[in-house]
Amino acid sequence: MEKILFFVCTMLTLCTDATAKTLVVYYSYTGNCREIVTTLTSQIEADVLEIQPAEKGLKYEANNYALGTQLLNAIKANPNDASSYPAIDPVTTSLNDYQTVIIVTPLWWSQMAANMQTYLFNYGGQMAGKNIGLIVSSASSGISGVVADCKRLVPDGKYFSENLWINHSNHSNRTTLIQNWLTAINYNTVTGISETKATTAAPAHIYNLAGRLLTEEPSKGLYIKNSKKVIR
Repeated sequence: MEKILFFVCTMLTLCTDATAKTLVVYYSYTGNCREIVTTLTSQIEADVLEIQPAEKGLKYEANNYALGTQLLNAIKANPNDASSYPAIDPVTTSLNDYQTVIIVTPLWWSQMAANMQTYLFNYGGQMAGKNIGLIVSSASSGISGVVADCKRLVPDGKYFSENLWINHSNHSNRTTLIQNWLTAINYNTVTGISETKATTAAPAHIYNLAGRLLTEEPSKGLYIKNSKKVIR
């Protein structure tokens, strides 16, 4: 009887550990998203899956982003047709092993990068009921279009209360931005993971709309604090 109880308890522990696991899925064209993932995984325990296009060496930004625009327009014209999405390398990571998925993606012309859209089109249905986090890297544009793409492709995910936007002006401050985001979304509580990796606490950083770091919180106006727009 004791052996049976030990076996059952062990299996329950393994199941609990599996469901609490986090997968970070990312696509990086310029390298910014890769740096974000490296910083993120220095703060949390997570497995990492990189999405790669099947056709290598493409210059999506050439000729005023002609190829990138073409790929996005094809998806927009027929979002429910698998042939509208660019091919990516085969993925063997099973989503059954994870309860939390954090998506790290670039923004292309106010939309989610086409290669990440392909992955979510193929596997977004398997993320139903899972905790979904979204981190977006962009030069300057807001991320509402990327959020809309993600929710279209993963309609039944349990999204965290906030998304994280890391743009060109605050990319170098990503360690603090990610740390503050994990706190804001109650990452440990929501995911059931007991603790994140130890990091050094840092004060909030405040920027004006031009991306200039401010030394103190302004009394009036519109500014960005911890990657969120704040109005006083």
